[in-house]
Amino acid sequence: MSNDTLIYKAYLASRKSISRLVARIVPPHEIEDIVQETYVRICQIENKESITSPKSFMYKTARNLALDYQKQASVRLVDGIENMEALEYLLSDNHKDEMYENTLTNNEFSHFCEAVRQLPVQCRKVFVLKKVYGYSQREIAAQLSLSESTVEKHISTGMKRCTLFMRKITANSSESDSLSSQKSAGGLNE
Repeated sequence: MSNDTLIYKAYLASRKSISRLVARIVPPHEIEDIVQETYVRICQIENKESITSPKSFMYKTARNLALDYQKQASVRLVDGIENMEALEYLLSDNHKDEMYENTLTNNEFSHFCEAVRQLPVQCRKVFVLKKVYGYSQREIAAQLSLSESTVEKHISTGMKRCTLFMRKITANSSESDSLSSQKSAGGLNE
């Protein structure tokens, strides 16, 4: 029996367990793609004879692909928050929090993005997964290997810090507008 056949049989026998392994790392809609990509990557290996344990090799490949996906998703989450689709989601999901109401213009939205960027990395990941992508606390906990209470604390911290940041920006903006109008009306000496 050729090594290709052994690998294919090992893949078919391990497909469900690979799916369960990957499910602990990536969102549900990505599991099947990563499982299939695992097989594709293994088929592309030229020196299959050097694989002594096809099953272990598949698990390792699947885990690495899932972790790569997670890293790329983290980058996309942070970089992608500036697009208007994220704003539309935030507003369409009936978020009534003050900070979301204040992000209606591009300028204000960029301030909101800055508030999110200033969050600690782990807090930012949790906050964006929850508020932008709508993950449940359980899904976030599983994806980031955190407890649900830690996820809840990060969401709370993110909400508080972003709200305070937005209030500060709004206050500074109001103060600046007030000074400009006084200056143009001749109320301040130059």
